[in-house]
Amino acid sequence: MLCNSKLNFMRLFLLVSCFVFSLYVANAQNEPARYGFRVVNVYPHDMSSFTQGLAFHEGFLYEGTGKRGFSKLSKVSLEDAREIMSKPLGRRYFGEGIQIVGEKIYQLTWQSHMVFVYDKDDFAQLGTHYNPTEGWGLAFDGENLILSDGSARLQFLDPEDFSSVRSVEVTLQGSPVNNLNELEYINGEVWANVWQTDFIVRIDPATGGINSLVDLTGLSDQTELGSDEAVLNGIAWDAESERLLVTGKHWAHLFEIELVGL
Repeated sequence: MLCNSKLNFMRLFLLVSCFVFSLYVANAQNEPARYGFRVVNVYPHDMSSFTQGLAFHEGFLYEGTGKRGFSKLSKVSLEDAREIMSKPLGRRYFGEGIQIVGEKIYQLTWQSHMVFVYDKDDFAQLGTHYNPTEGWGLAFDGENLILSDGSARLQFLDPEDFSSVRSVEVTLQGSPVNNLNELEYINGEVWANVWQTDFIVRIDPATGGINSLVDLTGLSDQTELGSDEAVLNGIAWDAESERLLVTGKHWAHLFEIELVGL
């Protein structure tokens, strides 16, 4: 009788152990990949720019900056940070993310619910749209604009009238991730700065799940910072040359980086 009890106990112990191990394996399999970085090139960046939106198109950088009275849209030479063209926003507006769609550039404002639409070639204003939420970051997946508002939610919007198509909550292993900021759409994923952190998250746009984390800790140590608000913010993808460009608010440099697996 005692032997049977011991045998049953051992069977139960093995069963529980196998269950716990299977949970551990499942959790490990669901854990997103992590990447560090290697700096490939360093470019000058206007340290006065409170970077809120960044794009690379046809050999030039386009940058949207914030702060009331200082917000603007600029076309910039990558090599020397020379401003080629700029469009200031009215003093009442706090500029946010930008996105190029065809021959148009969209620029968000933070809390004014205003979206400006410009001609890409001369920055002439073509119109405006109403945005019911705060405006933080903006990307384009080839069909819809993708907007972040500082929460864990991404809004997918029709670029013609800014109407809502759908939304998705961004999660890391089931938990929502707030403070999604500047956005870029790269090879089927939405890349997002997480405000006041050194992380970029790579998001599955269909599910909102985070596929991987990019840890840029230490990058800000490689440039001069112009204020205590000089956090990482700004992702631009050069699709033709497959270059990843990143910078921050009030950073003196912009970096081309490559990802390194951790």
